[in-house]
Amino acid sequence: MDSDLYPDLAAAGSLAAALEQLAAELDVDLTVVPGGWGPLVSADIASSVPERKALSVHIGAESRWFGVSGWSRGVELITGATPDLADVVRAGAAWGRGGSLRELRAGLSFLRSSKRAEAHERGPAAVVELQWRTMREQAAEEPDFAGFGELVEAAHAEPRLRQLYVFSSHWTLGFSSCTGYPFRVEVVIVPSHNGPFRLKKYPLSDDVLGEAATAEEAVALAMCHLPADLGPAVAGITEQDG
Repeated sequence: MDSDLYPDLAAAGSLAAALEQLAAELDVDLTVVPGGWGPLVSADIASSVPERKALSVHIGAESRWFGVSGWSRGVELITGATPDLADVVRAGAAWGRGGSLRELRAGLSFLRSSKRAEAHERGPAAVVELQWRTMREQAAEEPDFAGFGELVEAAHAEPRLRQLYVFSSHWTLGFSSCTGYPFRVEVVIVPSHNGPFRLKKYPLSDDVLGEAATAEEAVALAMCHLPADLGPAVAGITEQDG
């Protein structure tokens, strides 16, 4: 840590201590603990909202700024950077008491959130709908790989797959029964430029569950491997938030 950039942190002895001291001066109630990157450069501001993880705070190396990141159920809801430590104290307080994303951004202009984060506030169905819309738009922009676009459209046409969270990595199409990361993967379909569509249980698995000649046949095969009682994707991650 550069003490010329962060004289307040140097005087306090750590980022957590500096946050606590400033919070006391501002009469703001915060619970601060050292962050995972070391006490001099990082800290976490606890949240009283069960599904919200502590607001993560870290410092810049070459110029003075404090970066923040707030996650809930496997989704980054809020992020931003500011040179003013008082902004971080106010952000931590607002995050910890459960302020909405709109309220957070209105009160602290350095904060920002994504469309996915805003959908997350409306519930898992909104996240799934947004993800499918984004996936279809991206597939339409890849005319050189027709098989991928065909697969996305065939999967979207199937109601049981359309209610799951869809994701893609290296041209695989995966389906999760939760909307947060890490995903709860139910099935993965791998398209090919010239060969058959392959069905897998996990994206990086070498085990192939089956093959199909067309996107529609691949989707039908995927349906055979879904749990019979599988419902719409739910908010959260593979394991319960800690």
